[in-house]
Amino acid sequence: MTQSTSHTLDSIDAAILRVLQKDASLSQRDVADRVGLSQNACWRRIARLKDAGIITGQTLRLDHGKIGLGLTVFVMLRTRDHSPDWLKTFRKTVLGIENIVDVFRIAGDYDYMLKIVAQDMNDFDGIYQRLIHGAALETVTSYIAMEAIADQRDLPV
Repeated sequence: MTQSTSHTLDSIDAAILRVLQKDASLSQRDVADRVGLSQNACWRRIARLKDAGIITGQTLRLDHGKIGLGLTVFVMLRTRDHSPDWLKTFRKTVLGIENIVDVFRIAGDYDYMLKIVAQDMNDFDGIYQRLIHGAALETVTSYIAMEAIADQRDLPV
C-alpha cells in the first residue's frame, strides 16, 4: 500500500514496460530488439525506470492450482477501531499470514479487502482463524472465487 507519484512515460518507456510485464526474464538485448533501441540505450531507460520507482522488482507468476493453492477467497473486513494501535496489530497479523496475498484499505461498506489463496476449505478455515484471532474485527465476510476470468493481469501502459 504505497502512495504513487505519476511519471510521464514516453512511447519507448511504455513499450519497455509492456515487454517486461510479459516476460521479465528477457535479456536486455532482447528487450532492446523488441522496442527498437540499442542495448545501451535500453539499459539506461530501464535503470531510469527503476530509479524512479516505476519498476519495483522482477517476479514470476505461478499457477495457483498447480502448486496446490486451488482455492481463492476474497475477504471483506469491517472494524470499529481505526486507531494507530489497532492498525499496527492488523498489519502485523495480515502480513504474518503468507496466504494473504493482497490487502487493500477500501472505501464503502467495508474497511479492508483481502485476497487469500488456500489449498482447500479446511486450509482456508485455519487461515481465517488466525486472521480473526489476530486483530479485533466487527464483520468478516468471505467470497469464494469460482473461476479466475482474469488474474494477475499486466498493467495498461
